[in-house]
Amino acid sequence: MPQAAVSLPVPVPARQRLIVALDAPELERSRLLRRTLGPAASFYKVGLGSLAQGGLDFAREIKAEGGRVFLDLKLFDIGATVEAAVRSLARGIAPDFLTVHADPPVVRAAAEGRGGSAVKILAVTILTSLDRADLDSMLIRAGDLEDLVVERARRAFAAGADGLIASPHEAARLRALPEAAGKLIVTPGVRPTGADHGDQKRVATPAAALAAGADHLVVGRPVWAAADPRAAAEAVQAEIAEALG
Repeated sequence: MPQAAVSLPVPVPARQRLIVALDAPELERSRLLRRTLGPAASFYKVGLGSLAQGGLDFAREIKAEGGRVFLDLKLFDIGATVEAAVRSLARGIAPDFLTVHADPPVVRAAAEGRGGSAVKILAVTILTSLDRADLDSMLIRAGDLEDLVVERARRAFAAGADGLIASPHEAARLRALPEAAGKLIVTPGVRPTGADHGDQKRVATPAAALAAGADHLVVGRPVWAAADPRAAAEAVQAEIAEALG
């Protein structure tokens, strides 16, 4: 992992580098968490776990109150369905970021559905909870995991992705790609110094992820499961600030 900071493709205010994943088991707990965090965070991830509890309405609330939203749905379907879904989400919620799987037909459909809106389409290469043994069990072709991530990233960029979701362990190689110029790299699997890794297998500290070229860091359980979530978020913000000098 490189130690020197990598220039970001677009200006990003330091305190918006942190995206807090509102992944508490109950939506009302996530709502409370957001109120508790206050100014410690302004960018939030809303994912699949909250959809049946009104997660899309929650995303609208956050946007209406001036927050930024990373809608993590990892869309994967036939092109017409993905295009229609993205068009509807862009009009109805206008999330800042929206995830789809990195398969080129899916990315192309999402980019078409996004149209002229400001929604950034982020492609998921290989989930950070997976390792080579998992890929073998899924019958994914043989090869080094990082090489597969890079190949999927190139194809996603060519299909119109605005950025990538990728492990901090692959961020440096992705940032070095010519195709990545001006594109976003968003890294889940970020754990503050000393935090438990949970179910993530490819993790890094905030400083290491930023040094590798990440633009935004997604942190969930270390914040929402903390005894003092606001203090936990501020601790991550402090690590980010220190890493950026």
